[in-house]
Amino acid sequence: MWMYLGLLAALFLGLHNLCKKHAVHQNAVLPVLLGTIFAGFLLLLPFFIISIYAPDYAKQMGFYITKIPGSTHGFIFIKSLIMTASWILAYQALKHLPITIVTPIRSSGPFFTFIGAIFIYNEQPNSLQWLGFFTIILSVILYAKVGKKEGINFHKNKWIFAIVGATFLGASSGLYDKFLIQKLVLNPQTLQFWFCGYTLLILTFILSITWFPYKEKRAKFKWRWTIVAVGILLQTADYFYFKALQDPDALIMLLSAIKRSQLLIAVVIGGLVFKEKNKRKKLIPLFGILLGVFLILYS
Repeated sequence: MWMYLGLLAALFLGLHNLCKKHAVHQNAVLPVLLGTIFAGFLLLLPFFIISIYAPDYAKQMGFYITKIPGSTHGFIFIKSLIMTASWILAYQALKHLPITIVTPIRSSGPFFTFIGAIFIYNEQPNSLQWLGFFTIILSVILYAKVGKKEGINFHKNKWIFAIVGATFLGASSGLYDKFLIQKLVLNPQTLQFWFCGYTLLILTFILSITWFPYKEKRAKFKWRWTIVAVGILLQTADYFYFKALQDPDALIMLLSAIKRSQLLIAVVIGGLVFKEKNKRKKLIPLFGILLGVFLILYS
């Protein structure tokens, strides 16, 4: 069952990436990120209120937000710090790079998760899983060659380093999620609500220094409906992902790889919507990434 939940998470993540590209296009990145987190927080806020005033009803709905000790709040705050840094880097990169370049680089995240799962959680891969992951990595390298044809030098472009850093931090957060869900026994909605709340505080603090005081910067921000859509789609994807992680048999390395099937939406549909270059050539490494995901699932 957890694999199917992972595929549902991938579906909503693919749609989330398309909306995110539209939201940050020629726009101020940090306020867009703040808007998406705020939209996600508002989506979850009613469940928090219901959990306080009508806990039995919230439990019946399956969206009860439990009370947690202060130490657990600290662990969730650490996740918020990690993901805030990852998102800031990723949003900046997405603003300056084609989605058909950003998304495949992000797809290397399972490799970092794969290594962490081996050393931290002692998850044991088999030969097909090894083959699948290296197929993904080689496909990402092939994307780099396609990217050079769009004037993107992967060795000198600072936004490439930004998206690589975002990918590493995102993978670290994925490994941390397993600890939060399985070791601390947090249910998805509790983790999501407090994570959104703390991330909102962190971003508000950052923007209060770097954006709110400057009128010329505020004038560059454009409100778009996709900002709200990004927040809702992300929380929906996270809910299915965290539900999958609740299964004690779930392997974080495989879940991370399954989520990469979002590439089919982001690269194929995104390439058509945003009219990016070399779409046919990008289909070859895309097939390689999907083949790697298939090998992992088949194993």
